[in-house]
Amino acid sequence: MTDLMLENLSVGTLSNVSLTVPGGQVVCLSGPSGSGKSRLLRAVADLEPHGGRVSLGDAVQLDVPAHQWRSRVVMVPADSQWWFDEVQGHFPDDAASRLPSALGFPPEVMGWSVSRLSSGERQRLALWRALALQPEALLLDEPTANLDSETTEAVEQWLLGEIRQRQIPTLWVAHDPGQIRRVADAHSRIHGTSLEPANGSD
Repeated sequence: MTDLMLENLSVGTLSNVSLTVPGGQVVCLSGPSGSGKSRLLRAVADLEPHGGRVSLGDAVQLDVPAHQWRSRVVMVPADSQWWFDEVQGHFPDDAASRLPSALGFPPEVMGWSVSRLSSGERQRLALWRALALQPEALLLDEPTANLDSETTEAVEQWLLGEIRQRQIPTLWVAHDPGQIRRVADAHSRIHGTSLEPANGSD
C-alpha cells in the first residue's frame, strides 16, 4: 500500500499544506469557489509551479520527470481534454471489453465521435480513461458535477470499488455534503490560506 504525501505545499494563496492520503482511501477537499482546490490538485500533479514536497511512497515528485509523474499520479480535471476525433483513440485497445457497466455505455461507445458526447458522458469516460492508465494515485476534481443523482451514486460506488481494490490514494474535490459523507475516509476544507480538517461534511 502506497501513501500520497503533501508536505508544506504552497500554491497560489495556499501555504503550508500538509496531508497524507493512505493507499485505498479517499480524502475529500472542499472550500469556497476560487479558494484554490483545483490549483492544489494541479500542484500535486506537477502541472503548476509550487513550493513544498509531494511524494508517492518512496518516489519524490522533484526526482521524477513530469510526464512520468503524471502517468503515476493521474488527475481528472473538471473539464476533461480530448485530442482525437473518436473515443477509442484515448484508450488502450482492449478498453471496450473492460468497460464498466456502472458507466452506462454500450461497447460501441469506443467508435463514437467525441463531439457527440454530452458533458456528463465525457466526464464518465474521462474517469474510465484515468483508471485504464493503472494510476498509483488519483486526483479527482468534482468528478460527478454534471451527473444526475442516480448516475452520481452509481459512479461513486464504482470508483470506490476500484480505489479500494487497487489501493489507490485519492484526493477528491467535492462540494456536496451528501457525497462527502458517502465517499470520504477523511475530509479537509480550505479556510483562507490553509487546509484544515473538517468536521463531518462541514
